[in-house]
Amino acid sequence: MGRAPRVPLELTQRPFSLADARAAGLSWRSLQGKAWRRLATGLYVWNGLDADPWQVLTAWQDVLPPEAVFAGATAAWIAGLEFNPTKPVEIVVPPNSGMRSRPGLSVRRCRILPGEVVTIQRLRATSLPRTFRHLSLRLSAVEILVAMDAALRKKLAPAKAFGGRKLQRIAAMAAPAESPMETRLRWLLIQRGLPRPEVQVNLGDDKNRYGRADLYYPSARLILEYDGANHRDRLVEDNRRQNRLLSAGFQLLRFTAGDIYNEPDVVAALVRSALRA
Repeated sequence: MGRAPRVPLELTQRPFSLADARAAGLSWRSLQGKAWRRLATGLYVWNGLDADPWQVLTAWQDVLPPEAVFAGATAAWIAGLEFNPTKPVEIVVPPNSGMRSRPGLSVRRCRILPGEVVTIQRLRATSLPRTFRHLSLRLSAVEILVAMDAALRKKLAPAKAFGGRKLQRIAAMAAPAESPMETRLRWLLIQRGLPRPEVQVNLGDDKNRYGRADLYYPSARLILEYDGANHRDRLVEDNRRQNRLLSAGFQLLRFTAGDIYNEPDVVAALVRSALRA
């Protein structure tokens, strides 16, 4: 029966570098055993630790040069947006840096001004406006709008903070939507020439309150709702609310992800018909 691998206590608390392992008496070869998991080139974690992204990024910052700044999806996650921050970890470095991308790390060379860097929980990242400039190089306009809506909802930045002609055009459509699919539904309608609906509107008055509409056209008293997975969990409550809305003279259309992705023209036609009615 093989001998159990030695696991230094100081390496069980957080991700660590190869230099940390050697300081604790472990060789590169010993890190190839089942007790350890490689997160990226030169970065490891004990298999008994479920490292969260904050730990992983802190470990990365410890081994990166001081001029490196987290960027792209990594910086967006640090700011509070729903991106994957570690697959890969994204950084920017000065143009004259010798750093190169490697498994688990994406390196971009560009000039970053001091005012474009923020520190959040001791992690250096590009500011949200600069982060959006990076993201706009590879994400579609609708996905940028999804992220902008989330930034507005979480009060991370005002729409006017996003500079650049392309980003300003998208920011003009941004609103604090409650979910990415609500944003995609709104984008679908705008791209097909329909009026821009109001977002997250409270319906009713002091006597009768009907809750909040995902999207709303007041001139037609038309409510658009996105039905996600949680709709099944509150079906009875939603049906009762729908009956109250219809009785009060509202129009109501409900759409699912399948409708938005697979039948966009049908969605637009239904909304256009309801607006004419």
